[in-house]
Amino acid sequence: MTGKSVKDVDRYQAVLANLLLEEDNKFCADCQSKGPRWASWNIGVFICIRCAGIHRNLGVHISRVKSVNLDQWTQEQIQCMQEMGNGKANRLYEAYLPETFRRPQIDLAVEGFIRDKYEKKKYMDRSLDINAFRKEKDDKWKRGSEPAPEKKMEPVVFEKVKMPQKKEDSQLPRKSSPKSTAPVMDLLGLGKSQTCQPPHSYIF
Repeated sequence: MTGKSVKDVDRYQAVLANLLLEEDNKFCADCQSKGPRWASWNIGVFICIRCAGIHRNLGVHISRVKSVNLDQWTQEQIQCMQEMGNGKANRLYEAYLPETFRRPQIDLAVEGFIRDKYEKKKYMDRSLDINAFRKEKDDKWKRGSEPAPEKKMEPVVFEKVKMPQKKEDSQLPRKSSPKSTAPVMDLLGLGKSQTCQPPHSYIF
């Protein structure tokens, strides 16, 4: 395996790991078992080992199964998982699932449900175009592992304030200034007269 391919494998594993952290992907898309470690990449769902075996029996024309950790992934397969995921896929394949429906837990019943769901497409919203649905740009279903951009901190601007004179300095006799000298500006706004400054201008 070349250095480049090793780098790709690590990157793909990181993407899968991040996808598995999403709430919907923490449970099998079909039976809701916790901690799925398998996937049907062409459908775009994470599934448990039991459901993975049932998916294999459906045939590769319906479902193509891979292990999250044991198999090597391609860029195309990773992209399919990013575009769908359990939550989005179930919006499509379980659109007309009865509200009172309880997911089966017995093996034979689970297999029947999976065949109804993907093979017969019994609960699917057939009005949706699958390819268009995959490409749907929706922030809620946005996939990927890119971190959010860092927030830039606004620079803090400090005004220079005239410090009070020391006690010994204040006791010294003050020199009388000529009448033509310009008045000292009160930066703190404590004096009687105030000078307006344009917005965002500071005196240093």
